[in-house]
Amino acid sequence: MFRKRSYGAVMAGILLVLVLMLMIFGSRLFTDVEEMTQVEKDNRIVVGVSQLGSESGFRTANTESVQNAFTKENGYFLVYNNARQRQENQLKAIRSFISQRVDYIIFSPVVETGWDTVLQEAKEAEIPVILMDRSVDVEDESLYVTCVGSNFEEEGEKAGHWLEQELRKRGDAQESVNIVVLAGTEGSSSQLGRTVGFDSVAREHANWNILEQKCAEFTSTKGKEVMRGFLNKYPSIDVVVSQNDDMTFGAIEAIRESGRTVGVDGDIMIISFDAVEGALEMVAEGTINVDIECNPNQGEYLLRVIDMLEAGESVEKQYYVEEDVFTMENVTQEVLDERSY
Repeated sequence: MFRKRSYGAVMAGILLVLVLMLMIFGSRLFTDVEEMTQVEKDNRIVVGVSQLGSESGFRTANTESVQNAFTKENGYFLVYNNARQRQENQLKAIRSFISQRVDYIIFSPVVETGWDTVLQEAKEAEIPVILMDRSVDVEDESLYVTCVGSNFEEEGEKAGHWLEQELRKRGDAQESVNIVVLAGTEGSSSQLGRTVGFDSVAREHANWNILEQKCAEFTSTKGKEVMRGFLNKYPSIDVVVSQNDDMTFGAIEAIRESGRTVGVDGDIMIISFDAVEGALEMVAEGTINVDIECNPNQGEYLLRVIDMLEAGESVEKQYYVEEDVFTMENVTQEVLDERSY
């Protein structure tokens, strides 16, 4: 009995604090009352960020970029959420941000569809929404202010054009080429864009045979599993197109375990995406033939966009980050030393 009364008293106290906080600060609630008070006192801009997950080196670097941008020193308070690759978690996080009355909502959508309702709720609450890294497919594009990220379709085209040039250089431009594709999360902007971009180039070459494309979820473990299946199913594979470096790492393990070789002097050419430091080291040594960069350092772009909005300036609907294509020829020690992810 004593424990129950004690627990009830504690809960009553917590509820009283929450009510007082509501009265003073509206519905912007944080777990640390002192911190919340200081945020209000400093007149900091509150940004709610829902990251889609932590499935890759790219995603980790992307998160760090955001956290380094929205700091107290820059006049911001960051409310961060990791959705762990589940759309329902992101929907809950965004609704939580709305209830807290954050000043801005930033999120990297797991998939493109299914956002109309929650974004309408944010619009009705007059909270601007900014998309990070990936885009959404909504009927009303006014539901979000802008999108900061990569041109995924262009990345896919870059991969296709590199393969064109490489086959021409080898004198194999007219030979039959068997290709398998390790695809990322189905329905994600990066998976859709890179697929469309590469396919647009592949269609121009009747001798390019895309044997199969299969989802490997942007993870090393799944990449190895899917690649192992491809190797068992297809006796002749000339090119692997892997839509991110983590899947590439797993695919290379599977290929080597099968007794085949990869890279510049190998049996199978490897085309990868992201260009994280570990992958660029493999490009430098000739294990990966080419890596199409996907720049995760988007925090400074997002910071600039919000600063513009705070100043009452108009912003564009889409901002693309700068990206490169890496081969043995341009991956120098200086490039590796400067890599932050």
